[in-house]
Parts: sequence; C-alpha cells; structure tokens
Amino acid sequence: MAVNEVRALLERHRHIVQEIDGANDHGEDLHVTFVQNGERTEDSLAIQVKGGVSTRTRRGHRVPVGDHESNWRDGSLPVLCMVHDAERGGLFWANATRQLRRASALRKKTRSIVVSRESVLHDANIAEFVEDMHHYLVRERQGVGRWADMAGVEFAPDDIVKPFENEVYEPMVFWQRRGEPFAVLLHHDLDWEPVRIQERMLHFEPLPSVGNVILDIAEAHWLMGCFRSTEWWRRPVKQGEPA
Repeated sequence: MAVNEVRALLERHRHIVQEIDGANDHGEDLHVTFVQNGERTEDSLAIQVKGGVSTRTRRGHRVPVGDHESNWRDGSLPVLCMVHDAERGGLFWANATRQLRRASALRKKTRSIVVSRESVLHDANIAEFVEDMHHYLVRERQGVGRWADMAGVEFAPDDIVKPFENEVYEPMVFWQRRGEPFAVLLHHDLDWEPVRIQERMLHFEPLPSVGNVILDIAEAHWLMGCFRSTEWWRRPVKQGEPA
C-alpha cells in the first residue's frame, strides 16, 4: 500500500515511476525520473518505501539502513526514504544519501534514516519538492553534491562551487555566494566544517596557509586562482539587480 501511495502521487503529476520487483529488492523499491512540460528530464533517483507504523518514533519515523549503507551513500543514483503513515498525515520523506554522507564526514555509524514529521509530501507541494530535487541532482552531476552533503550545507543554484583534489587525493571545495565579501572553504582535513576565507588571509610564506588552515603549495595556488576568478561575484549586489 505504501508503494502504491508513492507511485500514485508521482504519476498524478506525470512523473515516470518504475517499480523494482520485490524478489530483487536491494533496498530500493522505485526508480523515478522526473518530467517537465511533458518531457522526460535527466533527473532520476531511487526511493525506498516503508509503511508507517513499524517505523514510527515520537518525532517522525526511522527507516533502518541494514546492509544498504554503501549503496545508498555511494550508488549511482541518490536514494530517498519515503514513509506512508495515513494516521499522521500521509507521505513523509528524507534524503538517505545526504544523511549517510554527513554521518561519514563525522565518522559516525548510521543505523537508520531519520524522517521528520515536518517533511510531508503531497499534491500541494510536490512541484517544490521536484524543483529542490532538480537542484540537488544538478549538483550531483557537477560532482559537488557529495561535498555539500558531507558538510551539511546547501549550494544555491547561482553559487560558484569549485572542487579540487590534492596530490594525496584529498578533496576540497571553494564556495562563493553572490555578493558575500568572503568565500567558504570545505576541506576533507577539516571534517568538512565550513571555514570563511578572504583573499587577504591567503599567504605563501613562511608556510602556505589561509587563516589558520595550513595548505600545500598547490592548494594555495588553486585558492588564489579561485579568489581571482570570482572577485566579480563578491561585489555587493546593486539595488535593482537580481539577487
């Protein structure tokens, strides 16, 4: 019944839903491709569906991860968990991939996906949900969605996001919002905690660094290039300009 409720909601809004044979269930019940203006988009994801009673908590629901952790976190498609609980108001959802990536950044073991009672999905807000998923999946295709998830941040559609990997394969991200006088550094060695940085904080001597963050020389030169190429995006937004 829960799977049918999710399928019915998505298909009412003309999205493409493919149910996975229950005999081959590997932690995903549905594959979904979103449709816009009658045309199939490049936005696809997987959904694990549960009935509500068995997963209820006081604040919502919890969906057990079981042995699906690596697939939900690192698979080719992001995975959502959806719970149908008619007594509590219908369908509720959570981004399992995002929660598992964040837990990995914090070096925590996640046994279940938290589904908040506030994250309800219905006909009135499904367009907003699909738009949010579109932005999320765009960042996935750009190769920076993982780092936003691990840092627990949201990249806006017009943010400048520049990833980099040093010689020992440690990833980091330069993140610039429109009109902000500072950028943000997301760094593997800093457990992905956002650090505000400015160009004046970048030094090459005596050791390459930005603020209190020690860098190697390649990282310092990369950051300099990021600052120089995004200076225009830090300028204050003038009155009348689109934000």
